[in-house]
Amino acid sequence: MASRKKVQNTHIGERLRALHGATLDIVSTMNRPQRDKLLIEEAGIPLDRALFPLLVGIERFGPIGVVELADRVARDYTTVSRQLAKLESLGLVERRGGAADRRVREAAVTPKGKAMTDLVDAARERIGRAIFKTWDARDIDELARLMRKFADAIRDESVYDLRRSG
Repeated sequence: MASRKKVQNTHIGERLRALHGATLDIVSTMNRPQRDKLLIEEAGIPLDRALFPLLVGIERFGPIGVVELADRVARDYTTVSRQLAKLESLGLVERRGGAADRRVREAAVTPKGKAMTDLVDAARERIGRAIFKTWDARDIDELARLMRKFADAIRDESVYDLRRSG
């Protein structure tokens, strides 16, 4: 029985290494500034590349506080605060008191900002269709299901406390 467990653990270790490698490939590809530039061009929007992930993040997760947004885009909150001011001056976002705590300032997308992210979504769909053009629909469905399951699992901070999980 012990030898079977070792084989299984070796197999899991190899799979985890492969998953980690694939995840790194995906993240590094998606974080390339050139990818944002291409998506901005495909969407036909006049937006600085540095502001792009902030606008999309606000639309997806907002209303959102500066600190949380900065954490999501891996930038310093003071930099994000300045960039939010720029997005606000462009009429793409508005900052207001938080729903739970009025002292906390949250950013929310404006209708003008939402129109811009809709163009981004349409461009992303065109690009996605090209990426998946040779895939079977069930493979895409399975990938989407498993990616959501994986994303939910890695967001669960309790899995990182290995001392308590045994």
